[in-house]
Amino acid sequence: MTVLHLADAGEAADLAAFLSRLLHYDRAAAVRLQAAGTALAVFGRPPSFEVLAIRAVRLAKPYENGLDVTLDVTVSVGELLESVDEKAATATVPAAVTGPPWAGVLPPRGGWRPEPGLPSPEVLRATVAASVAEFRSRAEELAPERRTRGELDRIGREIWSRTVGTTRLPLRAVHAAQSLGFVRPAVTGGTRAPDEEPPGLFSSGAWLRLRTPYGSVAVRGAGLGALDVSVR
Repeated sequence: MTVLHLADAGEAADLAAFLSRLLHYDRAAAVRLQAAGTALAVFGRPPSFEVLAIRAVRLAKPYENGLDVTLDVTVSVGELLESVDEKAATATVPAAVTGPPWAGVLPPRGGWRPEPGLPSPEVLRATVAASVAEFRSRAEELAPERRTRGELDRIGREIWSRTVGTTRLPLRAVHAAQSLGFVRPAVTGGTRAPDEEPPGLFSSGAWLRLRTPYGSVAVRGAGLGALDVSVR
């Protein structure tokens, strides 16, 4: 049995919150876990957003016996969530499951370059809020016979495929980051906390990655390069 010793109770609580949000979008969700040393990366793909979500978790030590080995396994989100003990700051890795197709293609480990043009966190939050309101307004304006799943999906694709600021990042990535708790609500006064690092945008080959202090969202898109991916 593989036991992960998390750095502290806060790391355990954040991991549980991330897993809970993934389950909200897919009750049969799976995550791929990759750990080496005292770092654990948790990869998930909420189907509503068509992005890859990445949560980095700090470990106190790699495994139950402190072995200097790596971990790479795909597991059930629900089973992993049930094993998280926030008080003890531990999580037991459940039995491996057959991974979904996305789990075989992950962003590259290195080669990330900063991308300019990302708006401030305040603008990002406002843009997502305005887009959600636009979707609801356009859906309500549809005649009942036209308010089909196909038409709603079409409106959603149109809105969430728009790019952010002067970047190539689709708006759906920011929406996903906010929905997963990676872009937090503004503090009193409408701004971020003074010591909070703002989100950053990075690219590597075919991938774009929106990185925040709480997690990352990665998207792989046409026109960003064709072959620079990692199949692990």
